[in-house]
Amino acid sequence: MTDTLLAEFVSAIPMPALLVGQSERIIAANTEAQALLGQAIEGRHFATILRQPQVIEVIEQCLRSKEPGRGRHLSNDGAQDTTFEMQCRSINEADAVLAVFQDVTHLEQAGQMRRDFVANVSHELRTPLTALMGFIETLQGPARDDTAARDRFLQIMADEANRMNRLVGDLLSLNRVESEERVRPKEPLELTGLIQSTLNTLRPLAEDAGVTVSLDAPSEPISMVGDSDQLRQVLTNLVENAIKYGGVGGTVDVVVRLFERDTAMRGPAVRIKIIDQGPGIDAKHLPRLTERFYRADSHRSRELGGTGLGLAIVKHIVNRHRGRLRVESELGQGAVFTVILPR
Repeated sequence: MTDTLLAEFVSAIPMPALLVGQSERIIAANTEAQALLGQAIEGRHFATILRQPQVIEVIEQCLRSKEPGRGRHLSNDGAQDTTFEMQCRSINEADAVLAVFQDVTHLEQAGQMRRDFVANVSHELRTPLTALMGFIETLQGPARDDTAARDRFLQIMADEANRMNRLVGDLLSLNRVESEERVRPKEPLELTGLIQSTLNTLRPLAEDAGVTVSLDAPSEPISMVGDSDQLRQVLTNLVENAIKYGGVGGTVDVVVRLFERDTAMRGPAVRIKIIDQGPGIDAKHLPRLTERFYRADSHRSRELGGTGLGLAIVKHIVNRHRGRLRVESELGQGAVFTVILPR
């Protein structure tokens, strides 16, 4: 097999690949391998290019034994750490080893997300469970005949049980919207009426918090396609957050605007802004607000009954509707959550 044919063979592989000869020098490397490992690597000793003991050992073993090998190559693409699964096979006719690198970064990230999710769920459930077990033990013992203590403990136990119930409900809701995210909704709906109905439902909560909620929307009906239950959930989560975090005596403004050509949607769209006058959110938290269980203020969120899943649910619902969610805020200046939906 000629060197030219070998080089063409390696170039045709649609992932980073290089050929290492018995001299332990790189005979050929395709464009993808050069992008991963550097330019002008042909002719150089493979160990000076790869520089990772596990990968070097696998290739050396394959050169000696002619047996297949497998290892992991770690890199960085400038934006994030990347992980490649390297597999090598001996090519007897060329007396060389072919090493191919498959990007498995997305699999690693998915696995880490699952591990983090299980750890977070366990932590969120353990806290109220520990409190319930402690109060039950107290009621069975020292506080058995203490009426005042029993009533106080039972109220706390009810609050913790409700917290677990909200968490389980949000977990089920998150699972449902994630499973439907790739299925675009087809149900016709009238958006202004949906928003007004949602605000009416939340009015008692606003009155209890001393918060004034106003709606500024076009007078004509807004017809579009979407999942009415899920969009109601988006509005409920965002307006409820604005009421809870906006502060007593504050205002929450819901502003709806239509655009014939929205820059984000590149076509007709509707923008729903939920504006509060609360303490605002530090800029460092904004990129992570929609992560599951991420809280800008963990203590206050738990005090107000938050599960840390509301904005994650909102993000997935907006994604399902092929929309955008934007958050703008400065400390001391309140926050603006904008939902952009195509129509």
